[in-house]
Amino acid sequence: MKKKIIISSFAIIILAGAAILFFGNSNSSKDEQLPRVKVKTGTIVDKALAVGTIEPEIEIAVKSKVSGVVKHIFVDVGQFIKAGQPLLEVRPDPTPLELADAKRQVQLAQVDVDNLKKDRSRQEILIKNKLISDKEYEDFQRLFDGAELRLKMANEHVALMESGKVTIGDMEIESIVKAPIDGFVLNRAIEVGDQVTPQTSYMEGTVLMKMANMERLLFKGTVDEIDVGKMKEGMEVEIKVGALPMDTVRGFLRKIWLKAQKKDNATVFPIEILIPGARNSTLRAGYSANANIIIQKKNNVLTIPERVVTFRNDSSFVKVPTAPGKDEEKLIKTGLSDAISIEVVSGLKEGDEVVEKPVKKID
Repeated sequence: MKKKIIISSFAIIILAGAAILFFGNSNSSKDEQLPRVKVKTGTIVDKALAVGTIEPEIEIAVKSKVSGVVKHIFVDVGQFIKAGQPLLEVRPDPTPLELADAKRQVQLAQVDVDNLKKDRSRQEILIKNKLISDKEYEDFQRLFDGAELRLKMANEHVALMESGKVTIGDMEIESIVKAPIDGFVLNRAIEVGDQVTPQTSYMEGTVLMKMANMERLLFKGTVDEIDVGKMKEGMEVEIKVGALPMDTVRGFLRKIWLKAQKKDNATVFPIEILIPGARNSTLRAGYSANANIIIQKKNNVLTIPERVVTFRNDSSFVKVPTAPGKDEEKLIKTGLSDAISIEVVSGLKEGDEVVEKPVKKID
């Protein structure tokens, strides 16, 4: 009886050990089983990132044709103005010495004309009696015409100084500066009382305001040299504006610079993207933005995360499960990648499972 009890106890110990070993291995196998991902149908987009700002395609600096002091401003920043509408008035502000000198020039020119008028009657008698040649009379006539022109210019100079308005031929010069285009006032560089220098052939002149037509805008930015070789004019672009996180503005790549620039120790190429019109977004000049230039796009293709693919000797491999706790490496053919997902051209079908790579432990 005692011997039977010992044998039974020994059998129970063996069975218990076998059970612990079996379930322990089973749990260990379950714990070591790696996650899996399924092959799905999706869209792959290869794109290049450009960083820049939104700017008007045409921006005009408004300047004055007369010198003086700003007397009145008719418009404000952000206002839409029609071409020809008054923007501001410049009051001529000559010094007393300048005005006195201009009036003296009128008097001197008038004296010259009066003297030549007296001599003109004598010249007409002489040419009529053939006492002087035709050339001598023509030289006198040119002298007389020049004196009259100088008198006219001197009078116009005084009128411009005093009233700020004068008509020269078909061109009217006045102290009221008018809008050169239909557009918005982007900024104003002057205030009432500020001195104004006119725009001439020798001087750039004071910038009074800047105007732009905001219907056609440009994205001006830079792209890394790595992506330039894959880009060409006309490519579709999606623009994300920092101030409008919910909106996507679309445009087209218009220009790629031929010469690179150095920026923060990196080689970049300037680009221009034309924005035909953002119907649902209010874009403002100077907005910072990121542009995604779409190099290639594929819809309805088989995709898997690129992290599960092993690249070796110009070939692509994934691990697929074959039995509980077992997997095998499988050769596949890959296509377009966006650095997150990759296209599966062959070797897998939709719904297939692929084993994730084990996470490397950091010692």
